[in-house]
Amino acid sequence: MQELITKTIIFRLQEQEYGASIDQIRSIERMQEITALPQTSKFIKGIINLRGEVIPIIDLRTRLGMEELSPTDQTRILLANVREIRVGLVVDEATDVLDINPELIENTPDLVKDVDHRYLKGVAKLENRGMLLLLNLDYVLNHDEISEVKQAVE
Repeated sequence: MQELITKTIIFRLQEQEYGASIDQIRSIERMQEITALPQTSKFIKGIINLRGEVIPIIDLRTRLGMEELSPTDQTRILLANVREIRVGLVVDEATDVLDINPELIENTPDLVKDVDHRYLKGVAKLENRGMLLLLNLDYVLNHDEISEVKQAVE
């Protein structure tokens, strides 16, 4: 049985393109005012009110150990389901939606520069784009961090 083509949201952090399964992304939103929360992990930027729903916001750069940047006009919030909670993931830019053939996806090398390999589902080698790191959003937060994010919105 052939694996299905994977629809993938493409976004940028630093100069690297990443992808996440469209199944985990609910929407792409423009950056908006974030209400900071005291005494939370550095990568939890705060909360927003999006169409009546309180959404915790996670800076994906900070979470993946990259330098924090000020938002630009291209900065986006990917509204995603991470395990059992809805979160907003701040990315430098959301650029595309691509169909990726599973045959182009390889297992993650242990030493991908700048990113803990536990967060990665694989690497897609695309002719016109080079290497695309595919994130597994379910592993971007561990159990304790999921609890912390939940407490932030309660």
